[in-house]
Amino acid sequence: MTAREARLLQPGRVYVGWRYAQVHDDPGPPPKRPTPPEMEHVDGKWAASQRQKENLLNRPLRMVAGATGVGAVLFIVAGVTGTLPWEFAIAGLVACAVIALITGYSMWQGEKALRARVAEEKERFDRKQDDRRRRLEAAHAEHARAYQEWQHRREAFESQHEWYAVTVPQGVDRVDIAGGTLAGWSAMVTMMGAARLASGSQVTVLDLSEGAVAKELVELGDDQGERPLVWVLPGDLPQLDLTHGLGPEELADVLSLVVSVSEEQASTRDLSFDNAILERVLGVFGGRASIPRITAALRALAQVGDPRDDLRGGLITDEELAKITTMFGRGAADRVVIERAWALESQLRKLEKLGSSPTLLPPSRLRVITTDRRAGVLTNRVLGTYVAAALTHVLRASKRGEPWGHTFILCGAEKLRGDVLDRLIDSCEATSTGLVLMYRSIGPHVKERLGRGHAAVGFMRLGNAEDARFAAEHIGAERLLEVAELTEKVGDAVADPKDGSYTSTVGRPAPSVFDGMGATEDALQDGIGRVTAWGQNTSVAADAGKGSRELAVEPHELQQLPPTAMIFTHAEPSGRRIILVDANPGIMTLPTANIQEYEQATGPSRARHAKPDITPPDGSRPPAPNIGPPPERLDFRKKK
Repeated sequence: MTAREARLLQPGRVYVGWRYAQVHDDPGPPPKRPTPPEMEHVDGKWAASQRQKENLLNRPLRMVAGATGVGAVLFIVAGVTGTLPWEFAIAGLVACAVIALITGYSMWQGEKALRARVAEEKERFDRKQDDRRRRLEAAHAEHARAYQEWQHRREAFESQHEWYAVTVPQGVDRVDIAGGTLAGWSAMVTMMGAARLASGSQVTVLDLSEGAVAKELVELGDDQGERPLVWVLPGDLPQLDLTHGLGPEELADVLSLVVSVSEEQASTRDLSFDNAILERVLGVFGGRASIPRITAALRALAQVGDPRDDLRGGLITDEELAKITTMFGRGAADRVVIERAWALESQLRKLEKLGSSPTLLPPSRLRVITTDRRAGVLTNRVLGTYVAAALTHVLRASKRGEPWGHTFILCGAEKLRGDVLDRLIDSCEATSTGLVLMYRSIGPHVKERLGRGHAAVGFMRLGNAEDARFAAEHIGAERLLEVAELTEKVGDAVADPKDGSYTSTVGRPAPSVFDGMGATEDALQDGIGRVTAWGQNTSVAADAGKGSRELAVEPHELQQLPPTAMIFTHAEPSGRRIILVDANPGIMTLPTANIQEYEQATGPSRARHAKPDITPPDGSRPPAPNIGPPPERLDFRKKK
């Protein structure tokens, strides 16, 4: 696979982040060159000692030889002087010659033996030197082979991909994300949204976090020519009307859900009353009416204020007022109707500017609807519920498309009632709309919906201890995962958004020609590196080196996860798969990033290098690998 192919987004895949894995281990330092032995010579001391021993052995012979020479001289002198007859002198000389011959021969034999021993020692030394030379040559050849192999391993280690894309499995139509900081959510929304836009899909973000977590996605989309549409509520309510074209029953359903935000999660009695009241009120107006007209009718029904003010304002006519006041009977039921009508009017007043100043907007594949944190808490809950409920009906009326062809990201889903979430989930599933639900906390109504149906689950940093315990039980305690050093460093470098606000774009004049045709992969990578804080900080942190540490799935560890780290889990036929994912979109800009998944890029033969992440269906865990003593917490261990 070429470097270009490794960086192409694969159509139809939904990217959630990156997995750190090294196929090739660090080969360490190069093999040492063999050291040649020191030059050796025949030991002169040994030869001298041998000569000394030989001299000691020949000393008696030399003494005898010397005495024989003296005797021979004496015999000659005695013969010359006539002291001895020559016959005796000659006999003495012959005897001396024989003795000299015997001692001389013995001394010659000793010298010959000494020279033989010295020659044998030199020959042995020469053989030893030849053997050392051959072994050194073999060591040099082995070193050359080992060094060449080390070079190949080093090149493979330095040129390998370290980050592999993690995608939503086939058949999964929803991703539930629990926990996380605003910075982590910003990374996740940017990662998923940018990849979907680059694949040609539409992306809708409903941001109820009040932390502007989709701001970098908006800036990136604007840089890529997408011209994103951003509604900041309640300021942009006049330019927003998602209920346009809904029938009276659908509109009543949406508005009754809006009023339910202040009710208990399990309450359905008031919801049915509200729906019935609103349907009858809309029937008075012929099935369609603006929010101000509806609230005027509710005030008349609840006997709040003077209806003549609404008559003078043209919000209601005398005939309509008469129908409203006689709509319900008298008696005990009146008190219930008045109470509910009062509650309806007090909540729906927050939507009175809805759609009052519609604007022709250019088409865009990126739409962001958000609540302004400067508005009241209850107001934002009403607005968020309205948008979620209205979009649910919009989705129900749309045709079924390609899976994840439209991606809907809901940030702050824990602020919506469970029944609102259920309706949204069902509508997205029926139309193949990809849904991402992001919960800051894991409340009771979140626990019973987390991972339900065809959904994958991701756990980010969980500050609450109870939430962390629940997540650890869901994942599986004492499981070991691998977190990269880069994940730690970038998470510390990028802080939560400070201003927490968007800039509305729906007030811009519509261009005559729309040029948002989507971004190529190269343009997307370039944009992430230039526009986003993630891209800018990732390139700096990546130069600090490679490393990772093991993270145990325990509650206190889940409370200290790096902001962009997410434990991603989903069911597979072989069991539950659990991976630690980095949602940092800036990783896409690194040369070590591979847009393919780990198993796809490395093949089955390298699957053994992956961390154990499969739990059998019976819930049992495979034996823990022999990994040696546990590492100290927060200490990075360089891969060797």
